[in-house]
Amino acid sequence: MAMSETEMLETAMSYAPVLMFDRNEPFYPDFVGVSVLDRSGPSPSFKRDIQFPAEAVQYVIEFAIWWDYEIGHLYEMEHVWIYVGHDGEVVDCEASFHGKVLRGLLKDRVNVVGRHVCLYSQPGKHAFSPLPVVFELLPDLYSAAGTKAGCDGLLVNDLFRGYFETNEQIDAQVTSYLQTKAFVPSMEFDEYLLKPEMFMTWDQLFGIIPQRINDRLIELEQLYNT
Repeated sequence: MAMSETEMLETAMSYAPVLMFDRNEPFYPDFVGVSVLDRSGPSPSFKRDIQFPAEAVQYVIEFAIWWDYEIGHLYEMEHVWIYVGHDGEVVDCEASFHGKVLRGLLKDRVNVVGRHVCLYSQPGKHAFSPLPVVFELLPDLYSAAGTKAGCDGLLVNDLFRGYFETNEQIDAQVTSYLQTKAFVPSMEFDEYLLKPEMFMTWDQLFGIIPQRINDRLIELEQLYNT
């Protein structure tokens, strides 16, 4: 099923997940890069293959959700995959969790209303789970948002290698800034809806990321060298 860019973005918005953020969360999403897969194959923006039975699933919508910052490092990208049946119903959902993938749709489907799956975001770190209690199992839940804030500086992963790089000065500036954003998770969550103006194709998002990174680095340079 071939969709125009407009159709793809409108479809993605109609299935966009509802995100739940900690009340003390300092960083909210900036953009959402959208892809629609109508057959099994590699994810355009995450290191995984997406496999689904064509008789049950019409297509999968991949949401690459972008933040300029997370509490541990400059920039963040997390993912949600919505599996849509031939009747337009949500068949399944998956979500990224620290480089892994979790099921996002609970067995009793209590976290889906219509076309929208509700997912919780780990305070500061933004990994997704359908149940907030999962975060309580992480030994660094509180230290990651507190004493470890900024510990990773400017992260350069395989997807963006060659598009930007870091050094000790950049890492130190990122760390200094993020330490000012350290917080104590309340573990009380409020609903957050992704805004229509945030949505673009994955290719468009990938194209603007290096400039977003450069703009943040210029801001940090001005902040700490004036």
